[in-house]
Amino acid sequence: MKHVLLIALSLIMIYPLIWLVVSSLKPNAQIFTDLSIFTTDLSLDNYVEGWDAQFLPFHIYLMNSSILVIGAIIGNLISCSMAAYAFARLDFRFRNLTFAIMLGTILLPFHVVLVPQFILFRELGWLDTFLPLVVPKFLATEAFFVFLMVQFIRSLPNELYEAARIDGAGHIRQFVQVTLPLMIPALATTTIFTFIWTWADFFGPLIYLRSPENYVVPQALTMFIDGQSTSNFGAMFAMSVVSLIPMFIAFLIGQKFLVKGFAKSGIK
Repeated sequence: MKHVLLIALSLIMIYPLIWLVVSSLKPNAQIFTDLSIFTTDLSLDNYVEGWDAQFLPFHIYLMNSSILVIGAIIGNLISCSMAAYAFARLDFRFRNLTFAIMLGTILLPFHVVLVPQFILFRELGWLDTFLPLVVPKFLATEAFFVFLMVQFIRSLPNELYEAARIDGAGHIRQFVQVTLPLMIPALATTTIFTFIWTWADFFGPLIYLRSPENYVVPQALTMFIDGQSTSNFGAMFAMSVVSLIPMFIAFLIGQKFLVKGFAKSGIK
């Protein structure tokens, strides 16, 4: 009985996704008139039309999102791992206070710092580029990932670092040769969440990207909606399905690392 209930709840939860996929294969006229997921009038016309429906082919927007995601992942992996090692293994003045302040930034809404950041990036001449969305990632601005890695590093045996110090290894070698190989689950967790959050981010690109050739996938999807004329929902649903595929692949590949990363970091 329990398994039947779980299966029923799972079907209810994935129904919107199934409806999205089926609707992307329907003609526009049937999408909202026939809400059933059981239909025989299906075709790939929306995918063909949606791919070239905007100013540029949709693969341009996919490529822009990929560039943004790759930059964000590299930045978070480098900066957050280094900051986490410093908080977990180095003894410096005001470490606990700095760590507490860093954690406090998690509670700070993005909108609070939006205007100062926008003014800063405007003065630097970075508007309408990917720099405002990528460069902060290289400065360990993602406190959640720093905290995740700190907890993971603290769970590693001290004997490993003592043995490394006996062999003459300094902090750089301890970080590169001891810490990084053992914190693969935490790094993988950071990679997956960075990928999903950056790929699905709409607000950040909306603020800083103005030229259509720089648009990312979420911005491109909004261009299918026209408040003054007919909106092409079929093409939008089709490209939405296309944009979801990379996130599903990333989650399926990295789900085992997500479990290990949270389990060993002590986050419940």
